[in-house]
Amino acid sequence: MPAPPPRSAPPAADGGARPGGAPADLAAVWTVITGMYEGYTAGDRARIDAFLDPQATIWDSATPELLCGRTELNRIRDARPLPEDGPAEAGLTAYGQVVDVFGDLAVARYWLRVEFRAAPTELARNTAVLRRARSDGNWLVVHLHEDIQSVPEPCDR
Repeated sequence: MPAPPPRSAPPAADGGARPGGAPADLAAVWTVITGMYEGYTAGDRARIDAFLDPQATIWDSATPELLCGRTELNRIRDARPLPEDGPAEAGLTAYGQVVDVFGDLAVARYWLRVEFRAAPTELARNTAVLRRARSDGNWLVVHLHEDIQSVPEPCDR
């Protein structure tokens, strides 16, 4: 299997456009991202939805249109093939994260490796925008952008 893409550079030392964030916030944001994919692999919509703002916008890799809110997301979910009708995911791995926190707003950029039982592996570049949405400080995804990339081929140089 090809090596994953390289991890992005650390935040700017002067705190400019890439401020990073407090370790607890960075960990909490990443927990939302990984929890969302754990819910997906478990087939647990309620768990996934617990991490999504009900009005979240999503550029889903399965459709060219911008999905606005849970009703539109459910329409796409319901149209997806059942595992016996299409390539079923064997595993999802989110990695290479670069997370920055701007007060009550966070931006997470990361790779998602999607392994299938009977199809080639896919890599997706993802950007998630989250807001600190609850009085307990929990984060919700308000926008998710998925961009499928081909698996990099080894270079013969």
